[in-house]
Amino acid sequence: MATIGSQLDKDIITAMKARESDKLTTLRMVKAAFKSKEIDKREPLTDAEEQSMITTMLKQRRESIEQFTKGGRAELAAKEQVEIALIDAYMPKAASDEDVRKIVCGAIEKVTSDNSGTKPSAKDMGTVMKIAQARALADGARIDGRLLSEMVKAELAKG
Repeated sequence: MATIGSQLDKDIITAMKARESDKLTTLRMVKAAFKSKEIDKREPLTDAEEQSMITTMLKQRRESIEQFTKGGRAELAAKEQVEIALIDAYMPKAASDEDVRKIVCGAIEKVTSDNSGTKPSAKDMGTVMKIAQARALADGARIDGRLLSEMVKAELAKG
């Protein structure tokens, strides 16, 4: 699978050839953010770091849409919505509820084995969340933090 950065480079070239100026502007903005972070870090970005940056960019745009809508600036909100659609294409597909449940159950089993077979309780939620997030990242799955948190609470309550 191609990295986000290499796919971005190909799409920038395609957008330039097709003369899609709006798409080109958005993709260049993402590429510039990656390059800036790479320069600050002084080494190439990992896929996880690129995903994290894209997640942040998407979150910023969603907040901007909310502000523009409140301020009566529908045209700016629409522009941000277009950018979200372009940027979101670089994110891995969201994990299904069943996939999230498997990841959570696996994390709970890991905590159980680490605790000498003692079933984890609500106080172990942070540990379970960290393990579940690490597994999701390793699997290349995208999980909404709120959904993950709710599912971990539900599974721990079953305990």
